[in-house]
Formats: sequence, C-alpha cells, structure tokens
Amino acid sequence: MAVISLSGERRSDIGKGGARKARAAGKIPGVVYGHGEQPVAVAVGARDFQLALRHHVGSNAIVNLAVDGGEFTALIRDVQYDPVTHNVLHLVFQQISPTETIEVSVAVHLIGTAVGVKDGGGLLEPITREVEVRCLPTAIPAFLEVDVSQLAVGQSVHVRDLVTKGVEVLTDPEVTLATVVAPTVLEEKPAEEAAVAEGATAAEPEVITKGKKDEEAAGKDDKAKEKGKS
Repeated sequence: MAVISLSGERRSDIGKGGARKARAAGKIPGVVYGHGEQPVAVAVGARDFQLALRHHVGSNAIVNLAVDGGEFTALIRDVQYDPVTHNVLHLVFQQISPTETIEVSVAVHLIGTAVGVKDGGGLLEPITREVEVRCLPTAIPAFLEVDVSQLAVGQSVHVRDLVTKGVEVLTDPEVTLATVVAPTVLEEKPAEEAAVAEGATAAEPEVITKGKKDEEAAGKDDKAKEKGKS
C-alpha cells in the first residue's frame, strides 16, 4: 500500500469552538493519537485532503502527515461526514510504525456469478461485508476476494474461503460471507380456505332474501287486517 503525503498544522484552539474556526477557514480539524504519546490536535486543508486521497482505493489510508515541527506516519482511523452536505467534519489519525503489525477492517468483494443464481433462479445474499485482519501497514489490502461462482441454491461461502496474501485473518473462519437463497414464491390460498370463503360469499344473499320475504309477508298481514276492519 502506498503512503500518501499530506500537510497540516497543529491546532492551539481545541474543542467545538476551535473545530468550528478551522472549518470556517476551509480546514478539517483532527487529532493524532497512538504510540503512548499525548494526542495532538491538527488541521488539514479540505482541498488538500481531497486531492491527496482521490486515487486511494479501500478504507485504510496511510499518510505521512507533516505538521509544524514534525511528521507523523499515521493510519486514517475515522472520517466523520456532514449528513447533509457530505463535507468532511473531522479526522482521526492513529500513529503507526511501518515495522509493526496493526489490526484493521477490510472489505470483502464477491466475484463471479453463482450457478444457483444463473441456473437456479436463486438470489446471492451478502452476509458479512468486512473482516478483521492483522498485517504490516504497507501490506493492508484494499479488499479481499472470494469466488462465489460454484455456489448452488442453499450453499454458502465462509471466511475460510477468502484468498489472502501477507495478512492474518482474525475473523472466525466459520463466519458466513454470502449465501445463495431460493427464489421467493408467492403462496396461494389452500383449496379448503378458498371453498370456505366462497361459501360465506354465497350465503350472504340468502340472508338478504330471507329478510325481504319476511318484509313482504308482514305487508300482506297488515293489508288483511285493514280489510277485516272495513
């Protein structure tokens, strides 16, 4: 993995007020921690940050961060975004050594078209999208691949099936990465339920007819009584 050069400056104003001032000046506030040293508040230009990382692939970027009076080799551990504008709000750098292993999360890419999807009409369902690995900073992969082309309906791939090189996978080997599920079929009403429903519908006019006959009989009785009186 290539190390990205990035320039910045130390921040004397810390807290929310200092962070707001940095953003107003077109900079991204951040902090550098690690190696048992006191955290250092920093700020980097928003435009500089975008340009430096525009060609980076993956979620684990390593930078040589040059600030006033020194330089840090650091992993970008966290990037916070504004939910509306998507502008970067804050950066967290973890100071590292190129000769010491670190633990990071790496994305899993599924390659190939499963036979259960192509021939069986199934659906490939991703289960686990990232795994934990341990390796040297310069050996962090952008992603790990697993071939799903041989999966039939009902079959799965697991962490143990990952193709790795130069990294130790820490996630449980039995964890499922993806599975091919059977196609969804809409269930029809059983014949017995349908018959009951039809019977209930057919019985309804019978009640109405009966009520109508009762009304007609009552009308005839009233007419007969009136005739007798006369």
